Amino acid sequence: MYADGDTNQNGPNQGQSLRSMLDVLPVPSTTQPVTEPGKHEVANTLTDEPTLSHALATDDHEVKGLAQVEHDEEVVDLGWNEKKQNIAAPLVGGLENEDLWLLVRRFNKQIYHVKEVPTAVPGDLDLNIADEEDFSPDKLRAGVERFYMTVVVGLLAAVKHTARLRSWRETRRTSCFCAAYFVAWVFDLVIPLVTLTMVTLIVYPRSREVLFPPAPLALVDSKTGGVQKPKSGVLGSTDSSTGAPQNFKGEAVEQEASSFVNGFTSIVVTSATGKNPDSGAPSEKGSPDDSIPDPTGLAVAAAEAKDVSAGGKAGAKHDKTKVPVETAMWTKMRPVMHGIADVADTWERFANALSPTPPFPKDVYRLRLAGLIAPLFLLSLFVTSYMFMKGVTFGVGFGFFGDPIVQPGLRWLNRTFPHWQKLLELRNTILKGVPTNAQLTITLLRIGEANKAPLPPPPSINEPPPEKPTNVTDSELRATGAEPPLNATDEELREAMEHDPHTAHETSGPDIDAAKGSKHGKRGSRIVGFFKGTTKGAVKTLIGTDHARAKVGSHHAKNRLGALPPPDESNVTGPIDFKARHNGHKGHVYITTKSTIPAVAFSTDSTIEKIGSQEREDLHPLWTIAINDIAELKKIGGYGWKAKIVIGWSLGREVADGLEITDRAGNTRRITALPMRDELFNRLVAIGGQKWEAW
Repeated sequence: MYADGDTNQNGPNQGQSLRSMLDVLPVPSTTQPVTEPGKHEVANTLTDEPTLSHALATDDHEVKGLAQVEHDEEVVDLGWNEKKQNIAAPLVGGLENEDLWLLVRRFNKQIYHVKEVPTAVPGDLDLNIADEEDFSPDKLRAGVERFYMTVVVGLLAAVKHTARLRSWRETRRTSCFCAAYFVAWVFDLVIPLVTLTMVTLIVYPRSREVLFPPAPLALVDSKTGGVQKPKSGVLGSTDSSTGAPQNFKGEAVEQEASSFVNGFTSIVVTSATGKNPDSGAPSEKGSPDDSIPDPTGLAVAAAEAKDVSAGGKAGAKHDKTKVPVETAMWTKMRPVMHGIADVADTWERFANALSPTPPFPKDVYRLRLAGLIAPLFLLSLFVTSYMFMKGVTFGVGFGFFGDPIVQPGLRWLNRTFPHWQKLLELRNTILKGVPTNAQLTITLLRIGEANKAPLPPPPSINEPPPEKPTNVTDSELRATGAEPPLNATDEELREAMEHDPHTAHETSGPDIDAAKGSKHGKRGSRIVGFFKGTTKGAVKTLIGTDHARAKVGSHHAKNRLGALPPPDESNVTGPIDFKARHNGHKGHVYITTKSTIPAVAFSTDSTIEKIGSQEREDLHPLWTIAINDIAELKKIGGYGWKAKIVIGWSLGREVADGLEITDRAGNTRRITALPMRDELFNRLVAIGGQKWEAW
């Protein structure tokens, strides 16, 4: 330890070495949540570095992208509102633009509501999910979709790798695995072999491609381990289970996740309504949402009608289980949603520990994981199978009968060290400093804000992806050694990859066809069209009344004005100013960083569209909030969820949602009719020194 002012040059080096050693060890970065739970530390700017994410964002990186290069402009536009091919690459060093956009797209779907956290954060990373996060059906859907994209696709990849090994199609690779296993079995070294292989896979990433060569998921048959026709009929993507075509990397998996939820919902609804192949947000009174029937209520009513037609008695009056069962199910939805999110978080953390993304450290997390497994390798050399089984059976017995010892110990821990469990969480120990994809994304967004170069949002393409095979490279389809990939000829691979329009419709039997079919026929289509046209007229009438009601002072009507912009209206704004409304008034939200105190403000000055808000002091904003005073950000809907569904169906139009900004004094500003809500949210959540928690 050196005193202040000590000029010994070894001091900083020794301190840095100690920090590096502590980073590798699976020990919490701080014990403050237990030892000082009431201590508050508030940061005002990114340069205060309150977390590892902030520190990495402001660091001087070796490999730099356009967002990390110094420039003379106050805020540089790196390609906002530009087409994909016109945005220079890479925006962030060490990361392809398509990978960056994939992260941002999924971040936009996952993060709805954040609050500032004044205390220390787990693992030295903010944007963790709050224990008492808000529940909503939309968030539950997003969580299930995320679970599919991470866990389900990952498990499917493991299943297909196993099928390839067991099939003996790749003879040399399977022979090597087989020989290694049985030699280890003969000498009682199976556990050392498994642990040594795990350490190798963790420490030496190149070994993963040698032991488990890549192949497109959709191209591998999970039963035979050989080549199959992708379920979509063409190999348009290499990372999706169906092989569906895509315009951007990761889009096919995202659409699969959405279709997975829709398909599951369709099965549940048709099951509730008894389809048989043999027989064929709170709003004020008078608002559009109040006048539109609840879609879920239609399904429940159909289910009750099915029961009545079978001779049963429907309704809560006859069915005394209806209310308590529904109440219990909805009450358990929040912990279910939280559990799904925790599993997905842990999966993403392990993935990011094994394959870190810049600017996070390259080797620290892998060394930590390998350091935990290496002792197991050494121990397994001396522990016999008899000793192992004796230890396991003792542990089972102690866990079953040990309450008289365990419970007093837990009570003492809870009394002496409240919240001690938080220090033992994976994100605080083994996965300390390892980000989830959301934490990685906010770090990348902070890099752009730290360099006054906000990252442009993911571009969009209105045309559907072409029905043609994607270009498969050696990094996506390869075999170990000289064997051909999947032991298939070039002709077999080419035939499997080419488009076949009939494959996507194939099922396993006529009973599935009958249950899956949803054709209405010409008469049914005319009926659906009639109801759609009637609903369209009713929706337009209800929306039109908002203007009249807003003039007489209806607060709710004012908040809905402009939520359905004209179809030909341009939404091109950002990165400084964003079209929006406040209390029904047209204007722009703009972010100013040139002033002494960076702030977000709203102005109704129409000249902002022509000459911008940068370097202007004559805008006379209606309100201003300092960036470092923002304590909460919440995405809100332009209409209630029922009205939004019906408007999308009947009018085929996108609804512009809004944003609520709350400062540390508790004052809330509501911005509505905000087409680029996600982009504004991302700038505000990344620009300051706040530590956030997701709600």
